[in-house]
Amino acid sequence: MKLLYAPASPYSAKVRMAARHLGIALKEKVVDTNAAPPELTDPNPLGRIPVLLRKNHDAIFDSRAIMLFLHRESGKKLYPKGEAGTQAHVLEALCDGITDSLLLIVYERRFRPAEMVYQPWIDRHWDKVARGLTHLEANLPDPDDALHGGIFALAAMIGYLALRFEGRWEADFPKLAAWPARFSKAFKPYGKLAPHAAS
Repeated sequence: MKLLYAPASPYSAKVRMAARHLGIALKEKVVDTNAAPPELTDPNPLGRIPVLLRKNHDAIFDSRAIMLFLHRESGKKLYPKGEAGTQAHVLEALCDGITDSLLLIVYERRFRPAEMVYQPWIDRHWDKVARGLTHLEANLPDPDDALHGGIFALAAMIGYLALRFEGRWEADFPKLAAWPARFSKAFKPYGKLAPHAAS
């Protein structure tokens, strides 16, 4: 199986961490979504990453669909059973939703001319981010407990915050800011798999 991804993508980071945790080997290839290469857009007409390519099977996208596939492929080892599993999925949904808003803020600034950037749109999404981070600050999962898909989504989201919003959130959310150091002890590949700028 081959994973098409980008180093800065938090959704890619989430999937890569989960696969590594489960011991599922993936060939990985960096793709430029802005260039919309056929290798990406043929299997995924949305042109988004990550995309999991499988021999003799349809491609899988988006990240949550890939996570559920990895869960099944591993013998259902990525999400707990019962209520704990529901809470893991809710945590993942929250962290992915925060990530969605962070990306919209980044894209608003990156792809619009400066005179057309719409600050109320940015403020609206930062309000969503702040509410989500406030909830997480008060309800952080313990990375020393069993790892699951929700925790990998949290790690990817915090990694993206650190990459693109350094200095804008840490003072208000000290527990969140300190969490990656704890997570890195429980999941040693985090430093290499967290969102990072392309070299």
